[in-house]
Amino acid sequence: RWAWGRAQAFGAIGPRSPRARRFGSFGDGSIIAFPYESLVNEAGIHIGSHTVVAPHVVLSAGWMPDQPDLPERCVVIGDRCLIGRGSSVIGHLSIELGDDVWTGHNVHITDMNHGYEDLDEPISRQHQPEAPVRIGSGSWLGHIVVVLPGVNMGRPVAVRAGAVVDTALPDHCV
Repeated sequence: RWAWGRAQAFGAIGPRSPRARRFGSFGDGSIIAFPYESLVNEAGIHIGSHTVVAPHVVLSAGWMPDQPDLPERCVVIGDRCLIGRGSSVIGHLSIELGDDVWTGHNVHITDMNHGYEDLDEPISRQHQPEAPVRIGSGSWLGHIVVVLPGVNMGRPVAVRAGAVVDTALPDHCV
């Protein structure tokens, strides 16, 4: 236990960690807990202040390391956010979480999805157009929520556990 505790402490990324310099911005008092599953193209990821990213999270700007033509602010996570254990935020165009957004465990947020229009083409080669995702300040997403491309969520909005969000949600929606 002692060794694992030390690994967690040394593996975590804080604003003064060398790894934090890879991010587009990394706010004071924020932390990405160790172990993290994957961090891809950190330069396109911006994390506000006093935000906690729990263990086993995926944060990705784009498909692969050094992907060309990514937006400078592909994934933006506001101040005082909490990204729950095992969650993934995978942006290709624009994902923006306002301040004080909290997620449960295993939440998936993406601005890109697969299509299935051509029955002769493998699904892995069919992509729907990317569409920006915005989650308003003060919102809460329960465990295992999936937020799909094009969602514009108001503030503060509560989404029940296990929901799939594929449409806009107005302010103060539950």
